[in-house]
Amino acid sequence: MFQPSHSHDPESSGRRLLLLVAVGGVAVALGLILLISSWRTPEPASESASADARASAPADARTTPEAATPESATEAPGAVSRPARRRPRPEQPETAPEPPPEASPAHVLRIESDVEGASVFVDRQYLGTAPVETTAVAPGSHQLNVSADGYDGIARTIDVAESGPTTIAIRFREVKLDASVDVVHKHAMGSCDGRLRASPAGLRYETSNKNDAFTLPFAAVEQFDVDYLKKNLRVKQRGGRTWNFTDPSGDADKLFVFHRDVTKARDRMIELGKGR
Repeated sequence: MFQPSHSHDPESSGRRLLLLVAVGGVAVALGLILLISSWRTPEPASESASADARASAPADARTTPEAATPESATEAPGAVSRPARRRPRPEQPETAPEPPPEASPAHVLRIESDVEGASVFVDRQYLGTAPVETTAVAPGSHQLNVSADGYDGIARTIDVAESGPTTIAIRFREVKLDASVDVVHKHAMGSCDGRLRASPAGLRYETSNKNDAFTLPFAAVEQFDVDYLKKNLRVKQRGGRTWNFTDPSGDADKLFVFHRDVTKARDRMIELGKGR
């Protein structure tokens, strides 16, 4: 039976040694490659930081092609692009809105009276007691009626202006008298024509006959009577002359109306202490 030989083979030992050297050389080469790779120069911090900032910036803050400035559009290829800076908008000064102008009434009607508490009516509508002020009455012509206890009512047509105030003063205590009548003055012999007038100042006879003309205050009138049947109006000066007047048409109606209006005004003046 064949027995294996245990003798040492120098050639086999040499091959194992070469194999170990080759494996060691490969390991050293790999180590050198890894070491050289770790020694590579890192990228500039500014560029990597810019890239990281662009990557982490919100979508609306990133530079879009539309928002790029003309300079960035003409930059050379390969150049590092910089984010476009937004120009700050000029701040608009905050101004408070002007308050609207106060509306003023276009027209105002004011009714005054010398008697306190007089009732005021315009076009039969009650407005209140004088003094009264209103903008409810439209511009134009209106009928005014004012009444007060103890006084005759006053009726008047008024015109309210389109703009501004319209003031109407009512005077109950003021005696108004403006009456006149054509008359014939009978003389002892003959007569003369003229016009007899009455005002708060008294009686005045106007005629071409200067000897018959006169002006008498009511305090100087002693007699002022009308005789309807005789169609005669008599005026007698206190301590002086007497005048007898008739109507040119022979009618006593106008003489009667004249006498009535004058007597009423004269009595009112006496009541107010303005005449006797």
